[in-house]
Amino acid sequence: MSDRPDTPLLDKVNFPADLRTLEKEELPQLSDELRAEMISAVSQSGGHLGSGLGVVELTVAIHYVFDTPNDILIWDVGHQCYPHKIITGRRDRIRSMRQGGGLSGFTKRTESEFDPFGAAHSSTSISAALGFAIANKLNDKPGRAIAVIGDGAMSAGMAYEAMNNAHEAGNRLIVILNDNDMSIAPPVGSLRNSLARLVSSSKYLGPRRVAQKLARAMPDPLHRAARKMEEFTRGWVTGGTLFEELGFYYVGPVDGHNVEALVEILENVRDAEEGPILVHVVTKKGKGYGPAESAADKYHGVVKFDIVSGKQDKGPGGGPPAYTAVFAEALKNEMARDEKVVAITAAMPSGTGLDKVEAAYPDRTFDVGIAEQHAVTFAAGLAAQGHRPFCAIYSTFLQRAYDQVVHDVAIQNLPVRFAMDRAGLVGADGCTHAGSFDLAYLCTLPNLVVMAAADEAELVHMVHTMAVHDSGPIAVRYPRGNGRGIALPENPQALQIGKGRIVREGKTVAILSLGTRLEEAEKAADLLEAKGLSTTVADLRFAKPLDEDLIRKLLTTHEVAVTIEEAAIGGLGAHVLTMASDEGLIDSGLKLRTMRLPDIFQDQEAPQKQYDEAGLNAPHIVETVLKALRRNDVAADTGAIA
Repeated sequence: MSDRPDTPLLDKVNFPADLRTLEKEELPQLSDELRAEMISAVSQSGGHLGSGLGVVELTVAIHYVFDTPNDILIWDVGHQCYPHKIITGRRDRIRSMRQGGGLSGFTKRTESEFDPFGAAHSSTSISAALGFAIANKLNDKPGRAIAVIGDGAMSAGMAYEAMNNAHEAGNRLIVILNDNDMSIAPPVGSLRNSLARLVSSSKYLGPRRVAQKLARAMPDPLHRAARKMEEFTRGWVTGGTLFEELGFYYVGPVDGHNVEALVEILENVRDAEEGPILVHVVTKKGKGYGPAESAADKYHGVVKFDIVSGKQDKGPGGGPPAYTAVFAEALKNEMARDEKVVAITAAMPSGTGLDKVEAAYPDRTFDVGIAEQHAVTFAAGLAAQGHRPFCAIYSTFLQRAYDQVVHDVAIQNLPVRFAMDRAGLVGADGCTHAGSFDLAYLCTLPNLVVMAAADEAELVHMVHTMAVHDSGPIAVRYPRGNGRGIALPENPQALQIGKGRIVREGKTVAILSLGTRLEEAEKAADLLEAKGLSTTVADLRFAKPLDEDLIRKLLTTHEVAVTIEEAAIGGLGAHVLTMASDEGLIDSGLKLRTMRLPDIFQDQEAPQKQYDEAGLNAPHIVETVLKALRRNDVAADTGAIA
């Protein structure tokens, strides 16, 4: 269903300034229209659905009350920002979300002045908002900084580090905790909102300030006792004691779907001299769309779908399994064979496949929340006690735990197993989720073994290799998407550490592949063979340790050698070049070239187009070889070889 909804009020709102011309009584209707527009848009483009539906009223209320963009609004993670984009001048492009040349699925500074800070990894909003608030304070400029952070993102330590430092901002900083998971304990309904209005109002805050002045005149023990009594009394009523201890004035819980009450409360907060303030807003993920409300986890991120039925367009069925599913099944088999094997994820059980693992082995599967640093050191502790932990974290998210990988795992040579999903480019999620850098940041570390699976069968072997590797840390990287359709081994083999394999043999050109570019390397070999260039294709399997014997043989017996990898500079190619330089393997005329991701952050696009842009498909390999040989039959268009 592609018909657009009837939205007479929303049609008048191109920017927040238009929104502020409406009467407060019109905001519920506007919210309904905004929700309908978002559902319609995402049904056509795909993207994040449930989280955005849950913050429709909150989005309207914030932009109605605050003077955005002069007041800074930062959405944590950013996947909840679709309603925000619609009413900040981007409605005409909202159906291009997450597509090539279209809007990003997250906030993005280059996209709009209403996106003051880009966010796609969680738990950064309070730190960033504090930076904006303090900058305004130092420059003696007006303006609030508002951070909207979900309850899931509050599981990360960075949020608390920021809150612990936030007192410097005073009333310039407002944190809105979007709680879409917790049930609301009594008091509920109108009484809950009445309490929030009371504790945020001048009628409460004025006498409170007078009482504080009187209390400060008391001896210190009495002053401290009076202060604690007020905080704990209000905390008992509203549940905010933890945030009070971190220096915030707590308001809530607030019904996040009562837009008029939200406006009134946020107006009180905006005008308060107290600060920093935390407003606890309770919302329902997927609000207003039945399929998303009843299965919010399935509607976090969606492909195109039918609005009436909620049925998602999954495309043709069958085909090769996804690498994530292959990893999960292989890990389950290892856990069945060995009770010492345990699995850890950081708030991504379904994204890493560990939801299936947890269903089979709930006592040995741990979701630690959005806390990658903790996940890695927790795994190190388990490994130190003789367990075999698999730490399943996206490549892009493992970046957040790099110090723990170095200090708590590699230096101590503890056998933690890292399963890095989403290695390489990731299509619609764009640069923020691309696994571009893991080879560069892991292959420099002593003690670490780093593998890359060329296909789904190789991944099964590598999971088994990791399970039986007890002499130190080991990692495997594999991409988003489906495998090649290669049969999975019933009895996986432990690979010899640091040994690659020859896939096909030739004499003139050697292609040294790491990871799933192997399929493109084989296609390139066919094209080169058709030009009379005999080609060897090797799957190195290991980025560290390198198979030096195999590399030495290939570099000394071929005219041209090309390395190819789905990673940024500093990975396989850099290490092969270093080895070749150290051993003088390029002193006798060998033409050695490295192919890798370009030194840019690539925006969202279909994966095939992303790899075309990166120059890592078969025609680009052929072009690289022909240029190295100074052949003239390379076409200007790399999509076709003359």
